[in-house]
Amino acid sequence: MKKSLRDALVARLSGYDRGVEVGVGREPSVAAALADRGVDVVAVDVHDFPVPDGVSFVRDDVFARADASDLGPYADAGVVYALNVPVELHRPAAEVARRADADFLFTTLGYDEPSIPVARESLPGDTLYVAERGRRGQRARRDEPGRAQE
Repeated sequence: MKKSLRDALVARLSGYDRGVEVGVGREPSVAAALADRGVDVVAVDVHDFPVPDGVSFVRDDVFARADASDLGPYADAGVVYALNVPVELHRPAAEVARRADADFLFTTLGYDEPSIPVARESLPGDTLYVAERGRRGQRARRDEPGRAQE
């Protein structure tokens, strides 16, 4: 990941007290930088991966968690975020974030379009998508509290 993109993501996400990164994989640089800024970060993946000091790791499946009664590592998160997330994870990750009353922000793989309603924010070399808050399957009203501004 380019430093300018990482720095922009960290600047955007560092306003949250607690964040969960979905699908951290082998690239925990955003999670590490957020932890360095005092954000309580939990990295989640379906496979075990090492994470830097200051970042917690939980092996978890966002598909299964979307339908589970227990929010697990997502409970009390202010933001759920995913970087280079495939289309098939957009809805389950957004559902987990919605149930946790957290924002869901993500970037996609290549030129994939989001499969959920979003607002777009330009970042150096990428687009950050902010899932619209609201009930399942409905767009949030423009004046709804907690909705990301376009």
